[in-house]
Amino acid sequence: MKPNVEIKLITQANDTQLRDSTLDIKVKLAAVWASVTLCYLYCDYFELYQAGKLQSMLAGRMGPLGESSQGVLLGASIVVSIPALMVFLSAFLPASVNRVVNLLFGALFTLIMLVFLLSPGVWLYYKYYALLEVMLTFAAVWLAWRWPRQAAVSPASHGAT
Repeated sequence: MKPNVEIKLITQANDTQLRDSTLDIKVKLAAVWASVTLCYLYCDYFELYQAGKLQSMLAGRMGPLGESSQGVLLGASIVVSIPALMVFLSAFLPASVNRVVNLLFGALFTLIMLVFLLSPGVWLYYKYYALLEVMLTFAAVWLAWRWPRQAAVSPASHGAT
């Protein structure tokens, strides 16, 4: 408790308080998707340390996806590129489209990661990242669902006739 007292005393002595700035919904969503992307990268990196993983990769196998054909690699690339693209899209799409895209992909990736989280035999580190990713992608859905509204502006209020 003493550190809190010291901080409070410093704050009172300077007579200032830290201002908690608000972030635009687009920035929040972009941050969520950046975090999701980083979790995917770290999880995939740590997966390389699982015994037999590198040998499987060298033999051209992608776990439950089977042989690493062009189609399998393209499909996997599309799936893992979506969270990275969502960082950009969340920042730049117009609000109405942005909300729908975040609801759609947030829900989709929440469901995908729930499958991994609830699957038996999945390593604990993978379940940890799956739990983080479920929370983050659900946060994207929650933020998009609660997208801030603004009052409609009538033409009369702008002097139009």
